[in-house]
Amino acid sequence: MWASAVLLVLLGSFGANALDNGLARTPPMGWLAWERFRCNVNCTADPKNCVSEKLFMEMADRLVEDGYKDAGYEYVNIDDCWMAKQRDANNKLYADPERFPSGIKGLADYIHSKGLKLGIYTAYGNFTCQGYPASGMHLELDAQTFAEWGVDMLKMDGCKQMDRHTMKKGYPQMTKYLNATGRPILFSCSWPDYERGAGIPINYTLVAENCNIWRNYVDIQDSWQSVLSIIDYYAKEQDTLVPVAGPGNFNDPDMLIIGDFSLSVEQAKAQMAMWAILAAPLLMSNDLRTITPEYRDILLNKDVIAISQDNAGIMGKRVLQSGLVGIWTKQVQYESWGVVFFNNGTTATTVTIKLKDIGFSYILGYDCRDILNNVEFGHIGIDTFNDWNVPSGPGGVLMIYCYDSE
Repeated sequence: MWASAVLLVLLGSFGANALDNGLARTPPMGWLAWERFRCNVNCTADPKNCVSEKLFMEMADRLVEDGYKDAGYEYVNIDDCWMAKQRDANNKLYADPERFPSGIKGLADYIHSKGLKLGIYTAYGNFTCQGYPASGMHLELDAQTFAEWGVDMLKMDGCKQMDRHTMKKGYPQMTKYLNATGRPILFSCSWPDYERGAGIPINYTLVAENCNIWRNYVDIQDSWQSVLSIIDYYAKEQDTLVPVAGPGNFNDPDMLIIGDFSLSVEQAKAQMAMWAILAAPLLMSNDLRTITPEYRDILLNKDVIAISQDNAGIMGKRVLQSGLVGIWTKQVQYESWGVVFFNNGTTATTVTIKLKDIGFSYILGYDCRDILNNVEFGHIGIDTFNDWNVPSGPGGVLMIYCYDSE
């Protein structure tokens, strides 16, 4: 939507085995099964919600027919529990034949016929988190298999790999094998989160050389407290995380739970706004067949998505704390900004600041607009005190876009 300045991020010297797929130039967008549908494999008792090809085909249909694809959501991602309980006679993974009668190749063909892309899941180690066959001993074979099926994105987990120190070797090996297939496959890594949990120092330069996106904190759960804990972690670690984010490489705070069971409309706006400011992947985990219009509208807000998808790929950060309100900014082009006022208090509040207090420097000032409620604020000088009214929390947000109108 907006023109963007080029951001050059120097991540170190890339070796021959570094990730080389040209993908994730902006944070990837799509849908991922895990948080909403977990490892529900009982298609007899719960055919509508079990992990099956029918579920993913129906979600693909909704992405296309309900406007998500046009808004930028393009990946349909399978998570754990898609596999048969053992490999075949040639040691290849294959999908559970009862729940995926068309196989992954057939599912990929369906997804591609809709103009979408298919993501799949494996793990480093011998077993996935739910005990299914994983890729630890078969990295090269599995990379080739995924490419043959037409997979477009790979999430590699690792909770059953007890020796976390081996991940800095195993994940780059998978990067090498994915490169060798010749198929562009976006690589989502869980490696930094497991190192964090084990107290192992994280080499983010190495991570960014080998992964397009990476998890670095605990799994999101369907609760506001879970969302808040992730935001708090990103605020605490922003000096480490911001420098390594950029086109092709993004920190992943986990799925959007907008439209599930726990978030109020205001809290849903808060998650969407914060994930956009953080230049985070926008991977929904919800039921697109039953989501209500007010939550769908949040997910389809084109102005918020535009801040997320700005070509510069700059990750935003918290620049000021005013009482219980954190102020986060993300530069989306030269002298244009996305801003979130994030209220962790229980009452509505007014924050009075000058734009220059949060890093704005264009001497002629800015035109600003509330992009969650489509309200114009008009032209604002950088040395003028302004009152910003932030809705009640916890989780009330005001999100504005300020730009040089000259």
